[in-house]
Amino acid sequence: MARAAKPAQPGSGAARTAAPGLATPPASLSSAPAPDMLLPADQIFDQTACLAGLTQELAKADDSRTMRSLTVQHLTEARSRGNAALAEAFTKRPHDARALVLGQSVLTDGLVRVALEVACRWLHPLSNPTEAERIAVVAVGGYGRAEMAPASDVDLLFLTPWKTTPWAESVVESMLYILWDLKLKVGHATRTVKDCIRLGREDITIRTALLEHRFIAGHEPLATELGDRLWSDLFRNSGPEFIEAKLSERAERHKRQGGQRYVLEPNVKEGKGGLRDLQTLYWIGKYLHRVPAARELVAVGLFRPEEYDTFRTAEEFLWAVRCHLHYISGRAMDQLTFDLQVEVADRMGYRDAGGRRAVEIFMQDYFRHATRVGELTRIFLTELEARHAKPEASLFGIFKRKKRVREGYRLIQGRIDVVDEVAFLQDPLNLLRIFEEALRTGYLLHPNVMRMIAANLSLIDDSVRDNPEAVRLFTDMLLKHGNPERALRRMNELGVLGAFIPDFERIVAMMQFNVYHHYTVDEHIIQTISVLAQIERGELVEELPIASRILSGAVNRKVLYIALLLHDIGKGRPEDHSIIGAQMARRIAPRLGLTPEEVETVEWLVRYHLLMSDVAQKRDIGDPRTLRDFAKAVKTRKRLDLLTVLTVCDIRGVGPGTWNNWKAMLLRRLYNETAEALENGLENVNRTKREDEGKKALRIALADWPQADIRAELARHYPPYWQGLPTETQAVFARLLRGLADDEIRIDLHPEPDRDATRAAFALADHPGIFSRLAGALALVGANVVDARTYTSKDGYATAVFWVQDGEGKPYDEARLPRLRGMIEKTLRGQVVARDALKDRDKVKKRESEFRFPTHITFDNEGSDIYTIVEVDTRDRPGLLYDLTRTLANNNIYIASAVIATYGAQVVDSFYVKDMFGLKIHARPKQEALEKKLRQAILEGRERAAT
Repeated sequence: MARAAKPAQPGSGAARTAAPGLATPPASLSSAPAPDMLLPADQIFDQTACLAGLTQELAKADDSRTMRSLTVQHLTEARSRGNAALAEAFTKRPHDARALVLGQSVLTDGLVRVALEVACRWLHPLSNPTEAERIAVVAVGGYGRAEMAPASDVDLLFLTPWKTTPWAESVVESMLYILWDLKLKVGHATRTVKDCIRLGREDITIRTALLEHRFIAGHEPLATELGDRLWSDLFRNSGPEFIEAKLSERAERHKRQGGQRYVLEPNVKEGKGGLRDLQTLYWIGKYLHRVPAARELVAVGLFRPEEYDTFRTAEEFLWAVRCHLHYISGRAMDQLTFDLQVEVADRMGYRDAGGRRAVEIFMQDYFRHATRVGELTRIFLTELEARHAKPEASLFGIFKRKKRVREGYRLIQGRIDVVDEVAFLQDPLNLLRIFEEALRTGYLLHPNVMRMIAANLSLIDDSVRDNPEAVRLFTDMLLKHGNPERALRRMNELGVLGAFIPDFERIVAMMQFNVYHHYTVDEHIIQTISVLAQIERGELVEELPIASRILSGAVNRKVLYIALLLHDIGKGRPEDHSIIGAQMARRIAPRLGLTPEEVETVEWLVRYHLLMSDVAQKRDIGDPRTLRDFAKAVKTRKRLDLLTVLTVCDIRGVGPGTWNNWKAMLLRRLYNETAEALENGLENVNRTKREDEGKKALRIALADWPQADIRAELARHYPPYWQGLPTETQAVFARLLRGLADDEIRIDLHPEPDRDATRAAFALADHPGIFSRLAGALALVGANVVDARTYTSKDGYATAVFWVQDGEGKPYDEARLPRLRGMIEKTLRGQVVARDALKDRDKVKKRESEFRFPTHITFDNEGSDIYTIVEVDTRDRPGLLYDLTRTLANNNIYIASAVIATYGAQVVDSFYVKDMFGLKIHARPKQEALEKKLRQAILEGRERAAT
């Protein structure tokens, strides 16, 4: 803003001459609260009392600096009182956001009016003002709507009749300094009406702000002129241009926010299904029809009354969330981060129930409102499209030939509508048929149809659910059109899926409060089915060769699709979701037309849908006992094939970045070796055979070595070494061990992109605690260990290998390997003490601080023939593996291997161990003592991380 001319010096005395056209400050509003107010207006800001007290002091002031200081002092106190009163009232009525945002606007109006009064009457009085020396203060944007969160910006437009005079510049500058001193974030512009029209034509953002202008104080005829000119000269006949600009802006905004309605930490204001989407609908409706409030969208036919009720309910909820975010953060915070989700849920009165955390119940409500906002947006925009004759909308695009719709349907603007609604609803099966018709033809549904379906869900009762034709329609949508996810998502959003399968309704928009799952439960299920359809369409052959091969053969597709549809249906209950889900599948699957044999298979798949993933990621696949036990659980090649495909779809459906080459390698290896075991007999899976095969393969790999050296290498290792490592790693160790001195440490670092990991191999003289020191060294350089093996040779050397990833879950770049090597060498030589160095790196991120990961420690003596498996399930942090392995080493526990499975902020570390005598840990007192020490190490690390 241009610097104002020097302010006129105020004279002495009690009275000042008012600026011409300055509106008389309105009398205090009624002391009774209005229907949409948390408090009576005068309890928020008593403008009359404030001005009366301030006037007395201003009359005694000698200069403008003192006047401004007094004004700021009075207004600061008034603002603090008003904010405190609103905050207290909102605590008692935590869902009444509309009343709060109106109250915040009332408070801001009072501050702005008093600031203008002081600037015009006291700081820059005019004894003989001209017509040019008038000013109107207008609120624009959200403030113009009288919707202000506790930390919202104050957007002001200062209107002048013609070119801004020095007096007006002085008034604006003084007002701004007062408001800035009040710590308000003020956006401002000084313009004439002509300027507003010109700039509004050029900039859609300015035009949108002007659309919601509201007169606050000053010369009201200026604001009236602005309103008249906007509608006559700017808004009129430019509706299509405005709609296109706002929809383009909306699409770009969604793209910036991740493009998903179900992102883990949604932006309440800008995200998909958020407040800005609702505001966009109102802006468009107001621009086209000059409606003064959102409720008027019903009168002009853009919403039905029940749809406007949905609009208001969602808007109230979202505003409440946003206001609580501002109060908790003490600033303009619109991102609903994990830690804030817990606090907002508590402030809004949510409580733990039915085995679910309050935050999960709250976020389910949030996502359901976001979904309804999406439905409203589709209905609204399609109605606009029909009115403005936009091009046809279809899944195929406008240049491809499309199929003709069947009898009873018609196309309106390229969308499917019904010819006769009464006749359509006489057969409830039509509520399913229309989704199949949309899939078959590639057309979208018209909003008339969406409205009709949503209003008649009660027609889908048990007689429909048990109807063979209804079952055929539903299964055909899954199996016959190649893209079932599209029908399922639309059916889910309109409530049809939950009506047809009532148990599904419970998991709609259900959030899983952790970093691992990117989607709500229902969206995750639809994502897994989408992956299955992609595999069937041959789109993932290179990434998923085994699953693609299985699906190209004779596999029961119906069993797979139904199993995926039901695999997480037991979520959100106190019981294990796999067990309760299997019981539900036993009841639901027959209603979906499955034979008793198919029902049994679906039930088994739901019950054990995590088995393959758990074995692959949490157990040592190289241990023959692991393979035998898994093969016994699976029993048949048919079940192995089905479980493999389901597991792949389940992991890929968790979210972007969850699937990687490491998991692919583990699953591929487990599948291939289990398939071989089932084909050739479990008795062939034994240590002796593994050892013979391993030695034979290494002999081939070292073909250029002298025979004597090969024999020495083959003889120096114990049997477990041959079953636990791939041949290429054994060949690396053979070279590292060759001629190794007792005081020497040899390291080999090698990226393995096909595993999405870097292999770090170490050879050195064995001594207690080697594994722990190596784990500490890797933690210091930020390496995430995903798998580890350590063996002691017969001649006293340790051969340890770790597969590690960087913070992005990828192999280390070659350029970073020298630093990795240097830190490892310093740690092994004692130059860096890992425990001390990790203190500053072990802190839990604030956004993850509210996740609950109770520690579970189990001892399994059945999962391996020669080792005890100690499984530790707890919260992850950089120094955890080091703390656990150090504790085991300090208690004379030998670690043969460690398998690390990470699920967001949760980790499951499985250690294959023996005691100091080379025996399993059978004694219960010894297990309890070791568990206590491991828990203590975790607790101390957690406390260290919290300080």
